[in-house]
Amino acid sequence: MITMEHVCKSYKIAKRNAGFGAACKALFHREHELIHALSDVSFTIGDGEMVGYIGPNGAGKSSTIKILSGILTPDSGTVLVDGRIPHKNRIRHVREIGVVFGQRSQLWWDVPVIDSFELLKDIYSIPDSQYRKSLEELTELLNLKELLRSPTRQLSLGQRMRCEIAASLLHRPRILFLDEPTIGLDAVSKLAVRDFILQQNQNHKTTVILTTHDMQDIEALTNRIILIGKGRLLLDGTIDDIKKGGESIDETVAELYRSYDI
Repeated sequence: MITMEHVCKSYKIAKRNAGFGAACKALFHREHELIHALSDVSFTIGDGEMVGYIGPNGAGKSSTIKILSGILTPDSGTVLVDGRIPHKNRIRHVREIGVVFGQRSQLWWDVPVIDSFELLKDIYSIPDSQYRKSLEELTELLNLKELLRSPTRQLSLGQRMRCEIAASLLHRPRILFLDEPTIGLDAVSKLAVRDFILQQNQNHKTTVILTTHDMQDIEALTNRIILIGKGRLLLDGTIDDIKKGGESIDETVAELYRSYDI
């Protein structure tokens, strides 16, 4: 179970005007702006749930995922993932989670994909028998056979994302955080990734938190959605709760954004 209670997170960002004079001035007197990424965020997600975590750019989605995965420490509040405090129990915690950031890679750029998988096997101390079984299953389900011997830099975006998802699941995590997993993918690749995520949830009861701007992903994979805007939790319900008449999911969410002024 995942629980966040009254979590807050702020960042201090340096600001200056353009030009050489402003750059020199900033050497002696730097101005800062405090950004409230998360403000009193609370929610609970049960085992095996698939939840869409949505909101506009800068809403606080990625900050939430980073706190839940132990990358960031909250300023205040309580975070528990299966009884663990992520930033305090990082080694134990990362053995139980998988994370995919659509715009960042966990694969080594210049070596064949299979070499990255072998290194991840050692990092997570995956037993040989479990690794072989996981690799065989993921290779078949994600159609990776022709990709494993190619360097990551030679793969298309869709091919790389399939390999990224496989890499995050080699150690059989109980929880999967997906941050924009289908960004930039063509229609065929998107359908393949969606089908695979559904199979993982159904076959292994994997808990999935999905953040994305693609509302078709949300509609295909989740029923429950959590809406965040300007760092605050605005809505927690089902897609049916927010849909109006024959509106598409994109129109529904756009209207939500307008109604909450985010």
